[in-house]
Amino acid sequence: MAQTGEVHSFDVLIVGGGPVGLSLGIALARFAPGMRVGLLDRRKLAVPKDSRASAIAAGVRHLFEAIGVWDGMAEGANPIAEMKITDSGTGDISRPVFLDFSGHRGPGEPFAHMVPNTASAASLIAAAQELVTIIEPGAVSAFTTGAAGGEVVLEDGRTLSARLVVAADGGKSMLRELVGIRTLSHDYRQSGLVTTISHAQPHHDVAYEHFRPAGPFASLPLSGNRSSLVWTETPETAQALLAMAPEDLAHRIEAAMGSVLGSVEIVETVQSFPLSLVLAHRLAAPRLALVGDAAHVIHPLAGQGLNLGLRDVAVLAEVLVDAARLGEDFGSMAVLERYERRRRTDTALMAFATDGLNRLFSNDVAPVRAVRDFGLSLVNRIDPLKDAFITQAAGASGAKLLKGIAP
Repeated sequence: MAQTGEVHSFDVLIVGGGPVGLSLGIALARFAPGMRVGLLDRRKLAVPKDSRASAIAAGVRHLFEAIGVWDGMAEGANPIAEMKITDSGTGDISRPVFLDFSGHRGPGEPFAHMVPNTASAASLIAAAQELVTIIEPGAVSAFTTGAAGGEVVLEDGRTLSARLVVAADGGKSMLRELVGIRTLSHDYRQSGLVTTISHAQPHHDVAYEHFRPAGPFASLPLSGNRSSLVWTETPETAQALLAMAPEDLAHRIEAAMGSVLGSVEIVETVQSFPLSLVLAHRLAAPRLALVGDAAHVIHPLAGQGLNLGLRDVAVLAEVLVDAARLGEDFGSMAVLERYERRRRTDTALMAFATDGLNRLFSNDVAPVRAVRDFGLSLVNRIDPLKDAFITQAAGASGAKLLKGIAP
């Protein structure tokens, strides 16, 4: 551990020890031998104690396989074999299915898995501790750049220098703010409730997305008769739900699901967080690249937020490894602009697609419901269009690592 006033130097310094920052550090260490990679986090890296899980798309699974961390996650992972999408209004009892996706891109390859956060964090942290220099805990107070690199000054006076600094420090990124990168932001005036439930009926590896007037309600299959729940509501309703007794809230959840999985029990503390859209105007600045939530925060209705960040990792790792092999200054704007060009379209399309879907479905206007339900039914009958949706959700294109190929 560096003492106050000491300077530690790296080729790449990653700020943020979540799944995105850890994955990038591991990828660079594995595929750019000799590259000095540091990773800084505000807290000591630790495996979370809750039982929540994240949807990991096929492309991201390929990335995890390529960097050698998937085996540590696979045992507790549950495939998503099918997704059923329904639309219901206030007071509706039935939940007719308007869109039904088979979740396989090919034989034995589902387009996504639900992976417990404990398993993914444990596997990523273990690999990073072997390959990357970890600086923890440490909070950023200043960031300056020069011709040869950038310097990060910590609140305790330590200084970390690097040819390239990567901001993986979340939606309220301090580094993004320090360099003055503006954002496009929108408050959805919605809250997301997340928890884990058990249910009487087996889910058969099926995910359900119920579009309701206040916002989408998703149940995603976990191992056993359990599912991960992501429930969008107004902030006022969310607070009222959080104040309910667990058994009463379980009845509300069962009703919202249309009882498709039978009686429900809450097995994890219910958490709530505000929902917003945040898009950085730029993904790069001199000696700085943005990845993950530092670059984009999107609505969780498609479960693509983490996958979008890990697609950043796949592209940035490929760009940096190629530049290092060619002897280029991989922290230069010429190199970082390659990353930005390759990620700008995917990021914008996903952000505006989730934003548009949320606006379209988060209402109870009868004519709008009739049109959107007709549209969903039409898509359900056109196999090539459904295949295109599955391919996009799988996210297995755009970078070598998303295909399981080393950069």
